[in-house]
Amino acid sequence: MPKQDKNIRRAAVSILRAWSKGHVYAENLIDKHARRNHLSSADRGLLNAIILAVLRNRRLLDFYIARCRHGKLDHETRDILRVGLAQILILGIPEHAAVNETVNCGRAPVRGLINAVLRRGIEKRKSLMQRAAELPPAELYSHPDWLTKRWRTQYGKNAATALMQWNNEPADTTLRLNPLRSESEALKGDPRLEAMPDLEGFYYLDGPVLSEWTEAGLVYMTDPATRLSVELLDPKPGETVLDACAAPGGKAALIAASMKNEGSLVCTDSNELRIPRLEENLSNLGVTIAESQVFDWTQAPPEDWHKRFDAILLDVPCSNTGVLRRRVDARWRLSPEQITELSEIQKTILSNAKKCLKADGRIVYSTCSIEREENEDLVVPFAKGHNLQVVETRQSLPHRDKQDGAFAALLKYREGADV
Repeated sequence: MPKQDKNIRRAAVSILRAWSKGHVYAENLIDKHARRNHLSSADRGLLNAIILAVLRNRRLLDFYIARCRHGKLDHETRDILRVGLAQILILGIPEHAAVNETVNCGRAPVRGLINAVLRRGIEKRKSLMQRAAELPPAELYSHPDWLTKRWRTQYGKNAATALMQWNNEPADTTLRLNPLRSESEALKGDPRLEAMPDLEGFYYLDGPVLSEWTEAGLVYMTDPATRLSVELLDPKPGETVLDACAAPGGKAALIAASMKNEGSLVCTDSNELRIPRLEENLSNLGVTIAESQVFDWTQAPPEDWHKRFDAILLDVPCSNTGVLRRRVDARWRLSPEQITELSEIQKTILSNAKKCLKADGRIVYSTCSIEREENEDLVVPFAKGHNLQVVETRQSLPHRDKQDGAFAALLKYREGADV
């Protein structure tokens, strides 16, 4: 691509080309380009909006391209056209800026083609929108066909469509006040915060995240669905608790608050690069009972951890299908085979963690997936085969509950089981 300083559209195309190779998440690429090019907050916001619009509407944009251009396109030119039409037909960016800046992303031989397609998109805007409204939901809301069929089987046609529509809307900015910082109480009257109905301590934030709140540990940016697993675990002051997949620390901080910072909280994560952020977050949030270390729960736990814990939270690696509204590119990275592979990992983690549970203890198995293969269909047979009982389950479905998707199951040893 020809060089031009701080062309936000060029950065967007570069990010999409790098992302298509499958090695880096879109969010990380946006951060990298924003830092490298010293983007202002406004320019970074524009870059983020373009990337999210393209990834959320990839199939829809290709539908628009096909109605404005016949014939094959190379991958780079297609990404440039996606960036241009996303601005014009989805984001409503002024046409002059959208067209001129996007055309300049292309190499000289294809600039005329790019210009023609984008201007055709402007001319045909009304008819394109009308035809798009008649598309099958998987194409209109840009989800893979296999995932659409899976959700229809699990939840029904109407629910699957509602779920895809939910995933394509911008996510609300939500937070919880930190009960370990008494100063957070003063924020309750702030006009930028709107309390969530029946969810004490959780709020919608109208406006940008305020660094003075996060840096002081007064709030933690999180979705209310994260509370389900911790409420089910119900950690008590004085207990010895394990958060087995703890980074970045949001649930660990909720556990510590429930324990009133009394007892012992062991936080592990399989990736040593995530431990510093985990420790920083917990310290910032006023957690004083936690110790952290690297441990991979697909491996057998050390002997001195056996039968050590009163309560164990397993927020296991999963497909993330409950949080596709926030993790916009995940839908394009996922495959049915990966879900099956993940379920095997999840069972291994459960099996290893179970060894560390006291005879009268409890485990909460948790995911941010809405796939039965990772949730009900995993924990019920696992419990039957391992002297456990499923005491209670809770689930959040985005299209139904208007929050992230999540699943949590409380497991305990069966009465009289040989532990």
